[in-house]
Amino acid sequence: MPKNLDIRLAGFNIDADLMQSLDSGSTHTLTPETLSAAYARISRSALSIDELRLQARREVARARQSNSRIIFSMGHHSIAEHAVFNFDIMGLSRLAMEEIETMRLVSFTEKSQRYVRLNRDTMIPEELSATPLQTEFARITSEQNRFYADALEMIENYLSAQAAAKKLDKASAKQLRNLAKEDARYGLPLATRGQLGMTINARNLEALLRRAALSGLREVREFGRRLYELVQPVAPSLILFPDPSSFDRKLAHALSGIFPVPEQTAPCDDTALFSMVEAPRYGDDVVLSAFLSRIHGISRNSAAGLVNNLDASQKHSLFMKLFSGMEFFDSVPREFELPFFSFDLVVSASCFAQLKRHRMATLIPSAYDPGLGFTMPEVFSPTGLADRFQKLIENTNRIHKEISASLPALSAYVLTNAHRRRVILKMNLREIFHFVRLRADQHAQWDIRNLALWMSGKVRESMPLAALLLCGKSDFVHQYESVFHQKPQHQI
Repeated sequence: MPKNLDIRLAGFNIDADLMQSLDSGSTHTLTPETLSAAYARISRSALSIDELRLQARREVARARQSNSRIIFSMGHHSIAEHAVFNFDIMGLSRLAMEEIETMRLVSFTEKSQRYVRLNRDTMIPEELSATPLQTEFARITSEQNRFYADALEMIENYLSAQAAAKKLDKASAKQLRNLAKEDARYGLPLATRGQLGMTINARNLEALLRRAALSGLREVREFGRRLYELVQPVAPSLILFPDPSSFDRKLAHALSGIFPVPEQTAPCDDTALFSMVEAPRYGDDVVLSAFLSRIHGISRNSAAGLVNNLDASQKHSLFMKLFSGMEFFDSVPREFELPFFSFDLVVSASCFAQLKRHRMATLIPSAYDPGLGFTMPEVFSPTGLADRFQKLIENTNRIHKEISASLPALSAYVLTNAHRRRVILKMNLREIFHFVRLRADQHAQWDIRNLALWMSGKVRESMPLAALLLCGKSDFVHQYESVFHQKPQHQI
């Protein structure tokens, strides 16, 4: 396992009745497999669930055989979802975490570079060991870490002076100074180590193992191997396909080299970074017709015909009735999942770190590309950091090019949180409401807030009625008041 990478099985679910019976001399086998085995038998047994659980606890070997047969022979992988594991993951690079956190139905909580002060927490990939590139890698990441430390101090001093000039109270001044970390981190490399807690069921763990085995990064492959070593003794009957299939292996390269790809050039300005490539036609009508279909039990076509006969004021009245009484913590109904929007985005690594957490969306990132330019925090100009940061990016790009020539899979490690990648994003309107509510809030980080504000503007242009209350959480009271001419019941 790579140096400093530490992965521990922190816990897993076991039968509650078993927990009550445990004592220091217990010889019971502690495994989540008995729950999977018991629940798998519910559909074909007359016994009550508690009797099935007792049976599985008493006959663990038989429960394991049953699990393997049901998953392998019958193809019912869903029983593995009843087994849940918790992992402590420490020392993995930011770049590797981005690969792992693409799993949609897994829970991650990651150490945030926005809130935690870092101190040269950089890893050197083992693949670079004993190569001439190792020295260059160490030199540029050392330069990046020096920039981070210096920028952190300079920005904190600048923000402290601002707080004093504004005569902020102690708590507000501290909150302002804390912004220094989220801007200084733009100089840190993707090789920066972090840690995260991961909660995952056995079915998704198996998928993660196959995905990790195909990674171009050794630390991700070792991460997967270590996960398997930790889980196999505990739940051998639930992880039956940990290795990539031939289709998995082929898919990664299926379309490579078919089309000539032009070299990337940096966008001319920030207005070229985001574009909406797909929006629903008559999206407001789609939502209304879905409501009518559900409420009256009529077909979607019939409902659409009724909605089509409404004039603009009638449609507006219906949405006003729908949104009346909404609070900042309320979610819009499922009917809002029908309209979809697709976007072509060029985002910084800092922005992507937050965007990737919205895993219910369809998120397809390309590789980081220095040709797409970089994102510089505004505070770098008044603090005198802009020129130095520009030079740091130039040095980073040069080392990235050198590594790409011989070890392309490793080149992204040296890129910074300011470097960009292209992302295809598809969200339904309900998910967009959640995204904007969180990311357009005044307390959200500025990079992703800029994206959320742009997206909300585009959606409002397309669906002005369904997006009447589409806004950040901090703006909800004002937006509600502007629509209904009264405040909502709960204030933020």
